[in-house]
Amino acid sequence: MEKVQVLIVGAGPAGLAVAACLSQFSIPYCIVEREDCSASLWRKRTYDRLSLHLAKEFSELPHMSYPSDTPTYIAKEEFVRYVDAYVDHFNIFPKYSTSVESCKYDEVNNYWDVMAHDKVHGLVIEYTTRFLVVATGENSEGIIPEIPGLQDFPGEVIHSSSYKSWNTYAGNDVLVVGCGNSGMEIAYDLASHGVETSIVIRSPVQFMTKWLMNFGMKLIKWRLPVKFVDFILVTSANILYGDLSKYGIVRPNMGPFLLKAKTGRTPLIDVGTIELIKKGVIKVLSHSISCIRGHFVEFEDGEKCSYDSIVLATGYKSTANRWLKNGEGLLNDKGMPRREFPNHWKGERGLYCVGLGMKGLTGICHDAKCVAADIKSVLDSVGPF
Repeated sequence: MEKVQVLIVGAGPAGLAVAACLSQFSIPYCIVEREDCSASLWRKRTYDRLSLHLAKEFSELPHMSYPSDTPTYIAKEEFVRYVDAYVDHFNIFPKYSTSVESCKYDEVNNYWDVMAHDKVHGLVIEYTTRFLVVATGENSEGIIPEIPGLQDFPGEVIHSSSYKSWNTYAGNDVLVVGCGNSGMEIAYDLASHGVETSIVIRSPVQFMTKWLMNFGMKLIKWRLPVKFVDFILVTSANILYGDLSKYGIVRPNMGPFLLKAKTGRTPLIDVGTIELIKKGVIKVLSHSISCIRGHFVEFEDGEKCSYDSIVLATGYKSTANRWLKNGEGLLNDKGMPRREFPNHWKGERGLYCVGLGMKGLTGICHDAKCVAADIKSVLDSVGPF
């Protein structure tokens, strides 16, 4: 059994940010991580060409800037180096390969009782803590849709978290399912290297260039109204791209920032995918998949196409509810905050979440600072655990 002041679950950017903010107040903590490294999503479950879509000024973790020679848009490898430097700078020592199995609040003793599995030594560790921070992220596990016949597809089927690069698919016909940033960028990576590529785009998508999105971020930072900023961005994007409805792409009624705030859906940052769609290099399919029979994928409009491989860019989900009990006041049945940003991070009885506000690295920075400041205020008033 280990008694700790603050237990942070997850050593991704969210958990590391909390650790750094707590260290600013000299508040002791313990951080546990189920994988064998920090920022495992970035190291293990992202494609090779990934880079941050927002400028570095909107992508920093608390209390540490990027080196002055860092490019405006940061590649995956550069971000991982930044995370490693962050861990070293703040002397963060996560307990890796330690998976939280269950957690509940002890009403008698007024602490959180956490059971964790040390996968290296095969031990069960019991933590008792006054403050519990859920930092396991929105992208804890990939979503695999239920499609009739998917299990019997004879070709390769992977979630986008397992995709690395186009090299594996040379000479294949590939279907990408999903039109978020991952799906659109994977489709671009494939098609731009000569791979026959199709993509399922069922929902309206709000697409922007990196420059437009960062311009919008600056306007928001200057506290201009969201609807006004959205109007500027959508008008500019329409002039730049023209009407794409004939290519199977339509915009939602809400602009990019309002859409993000209301639904959590991230605007599409175009890396060149739209141009390849216009040229017919990437085929757009506008209907849902009804079933799969052998290599053939059948769509709800009756179209039938044969593919060698399928990449499911169908999103992620939180898994916090699998191990957390008594967290109903903070998280809903999907493991996401009940309250809207910016008041989503605080629960009851010393329970917090960081990085679940669907605001990216900017949101993580906000959450971590709020959580650390709140814990400090409690300790200042009632003393240590």
